[in-house]
Amino acid sequence: MTRIAIVTDIHHGAPSHTKRGDTALALLAEFVAWANAARPDLVLDLGDRISDVDAETDAQLEREVASVLSGLEAPLHHVCGNHDRDHLSVAENASILGASLESEVLDLGHWQLALWRADAKIRRNVPRPGFDLPERDLLWLSQTMQRAGKPTLVASHVPVSGHSQIGNYYFQRNASVSTYPQADRARAALAQARVPVACVAGHVHWNTVTTVDGIPHITQQSLTESFTTGGEPARAWGMLELSDTVHWQVFGDDPYEARLTPARHRWTPPLAPFVTELAAE
Repeated sequence: MTRIAIVTDIHHGAPSHTKRGDTALALLAEFVAWANAARPDLVLDLGDRISDVDAETDAQLEREVASVLSGLEAPLHHVCGNHDRDHLSVAENASILGASLESEVLDLGHWQLALWRADAKIRRNVPRPGFDLPERDLLWLSQTMQRAGKPTLVASHVPVSGHSQIGNYYFQRNASVSTYPQADRARAALAQARVPVACVAGHVHWNTVTTVDGIPHITQQSLTESFTTGGEPARAWGMLELSDTVHWQVFGDDPYEARLTPARHRWTPPLAPFVTELAAE
């Protein structure tokens, strides 16, 4: 069994809307102490370490987060979130964190971990604002899935399940920035795998499980989000255990638990629209 501790959407910085960024460093220190006691095989930070302001402030906020995370005893791996990329480049994030931020595959024994570090920058003041998944990132995911010879966990900041955002404080009325506009192509890339696959992401600030084509897609609650917890930070972090099943547990004030069995075979393609068949009759 491989055990992975997960923290996401730390949002260190000034509080805004329902993000309690003013509590981030103290809660992150609690997470570090918990993870060191739990002794996972590795730790995943799924991005949005800060709430962005400007390049100078963001760099300082990132350094403060990196300082707290340096207390972890287990190997630590990062992805970038959109707030990490508003004013800082991938290279600047990597320099501050002292870690690679290129997509890569890690061998975990029975499983492998695909760290899909797809571009998470939100484009603003352009004709089509929002995310835009670069072709190189889509091709990396497709090729990784085609080559996969063992069960694979895909970790990213932005989820690609396309699951409903109804009830989500941020995304119910802004669903276009809850995922990539090319999410359907990302799901098609995932479907190329002939091994069990599971996906884990952050970004949307709530705990969900959505199964698409036999692939469970997990999103984990933010460390400091408060829209589900009455104005207080959720204090959320998780443990993912990979064996013949996927056991995911979120701790804190917005707890969640699921045990999932990813399918080895993809599902039968969906039926054509009924209206087409009725018209033919």
